[in-house]
Amino acid sequence: MKKEQRIKKNEEFQEVFKKGKSTANRQFVIYSLRKEDQPVFRIGLSVSKKVGKAVTRNRIKRSVKEIFHKYSEQLLSGRDYVVIARIPTANMDFHEMEKSLLHVLNRANVLKKEGVKK
Repeated sequence: MKKEQRIKKNEEFQEVFKKGKSTANRQFVIYSLRKEDQPVFRIGLSVSKKVGKAVTRNRIKRSVKEIFHKYSEQLLSGRDYVVIARIPTANMDFHEMEKSLLHVLNRANVLKKEGVKK
């Protein structure tokens, strides 16, 4: 992910939490906030220590970033996304994570219409 596509500051996370719309399934919670003045989408990741040790949490974050990168063309731009990984993601492989994340993105209506099939 490029630097301008990441959410790092606590204030930015809090804004998405307060003003954004949330959608969830058993593995992920996604908050989405429309930003009209922003040409690209930005992503913030949160993986709790309850999910696992650092190696597990970093693997989950790398996988989620890769999935967002892979489907960046289908995602609506001009938005901030915050992805929260829940405990079941610790035992998932990349393809299961991809399927689950696409499912929750579809439910959030943030994929373009010609977008992705599950």
